[in-house]
Amino acid sequence: MTLDQLRIFVAVAEHGHMTKAAERLGISQSAASAAIRALESQHGVRLFNRVGRNIELAQTGHRFLPEAKAVLDRAAAARGVLEDVSQTVAGSLSIAASQTIASYWLPRRLAAFHEAYPAVKLSVTIGNTRQVETNVLDGRADFGLVEGRTESDILRRATVDEDRPMLVVARSHPEIPMTRAGNLDIRALRWIIREGGSGTREALEDFALSQGVPPAELQIFLVLPSNEAVRQAVEAGAGATIISELVVARSLAEGSLRAVPVDLPKRDFAMITHRDRQASLAQMALKAHLGGKVS
Repeated sequence: MTLDQLRIFVAVAEHGHMTKAAERLGISQSAASAAIRALESQHGVRLFNRVGRNIELAQTGHRFLPEAKAVLDRAAAARGVLEDVSQTVAGSLSIAASQTIASYWLPRRLAAFHEAYPAVKLSVTIGNTRQVETNVLDGRADFGLVEGRTESDILRRATVDEDRPMLVVARSHPEIPMTRAGNLDIRALRWIIREGGSGTREALEDFALSQGVPPAELQIFLVLPSNEAVRQAVEAGAGATIISELVVARSLAEGSLRAVPVDLPKRDFAMITHRDRQASLAQMALKAHLGGKVS
């Protein structure tokens, strides 16, 4: 017994006519007749009595009709569940994000996403860019958000925003001397930096190289594990740093820090995902919400 046989049986019972039932179902009259004959033969019963050109339900057919309808209703309900599951954005998402993004860029966007997709449960772990990359590769995170470069070619990378690094010092910091070439003498500065593997440290090292200074020749005074610790150390006059504008915007506005005019390239905030893992509807929804564009 198949669902198609049940559908044909119900249609014939309701129309009392084989041809009309076949037309309603979009099949040939011979196909409808064959399905009824097969159903009767399989179970050794007569479901219809033929009266001229019309057919009427036999006693067995009368008893069978409500059961057949019930089975078709349950099948439709089951199909609806699967369709809902395939179209409903739900489930859980594990996000690994670098410190700058997790602390200053992501929270408002996740709050808006939750309003749009309340059935999605979100969890966020924070690390530096290298740690985020490892979490995505190992499957501990569905996707990552980083501002630094990634190394693995197994990862897809999509830009979600831009960030502006800034060179900042305390308001009371003396003027920075210039080199003979007219550049800032960054060798003369004491630097407060993040740990290795962070995108913030990467921005400083890239700037040093652009000035012809190997990072190893910089005066590293403090290596700290968070943006907040770096910012507070710089505000206290411990040295200079290069850090995201998002981290120091309030301190600049309040005057506890001042920006040193220097041309620093913008950097991407990027979403990274594993190439070999299929994205769920929730992941696709969040990527669309964050505005990810392949870079």
